[in-house]
Amino acid sequence: MKISLSPQRRDDTLTVEKNGDRLRINGELFNFGPLPDGATIPAGVTPCELIVGPVSRINGEIELTLILPHGANPSQAVAFPVALVSPPDGILALPFDPEPEPPIMPELPHQEADHVDA
Repeated sequence: MKISLSPQRRDDTLTVEKNGDRLRINGELFNFGPLPDGATIPAGVTPCELIVGPVSRINGEIELTLILPHGANPSQAVAFPVALVSPPDGILALPFDPEPEPPIMPELPHQEADHVDA
């Protein structure tokens, strides 16, 4: 299997698990096992918005392209990902950028409240 990755600025995530010619993409199973050698599923026919372009079987191997969601400032590894060629079965190691840590707010000096006696 050859999975090309097409980076796209999106707020969703991508998890992919491979088992033979089957991919579980964000929990939804797609079985490409019945696709014969030399055949192509045209772009837009596979009911998954994260699969872009056609899905083909070339020389016995499934080839497809997945959208790789990323944040506003992707790293080089995410912005220019390398295709996954013959990945092992299991959850695929996709390039990602960790969530940015929330900014640390400086502590304000403690001020005592004025006491008013009535």
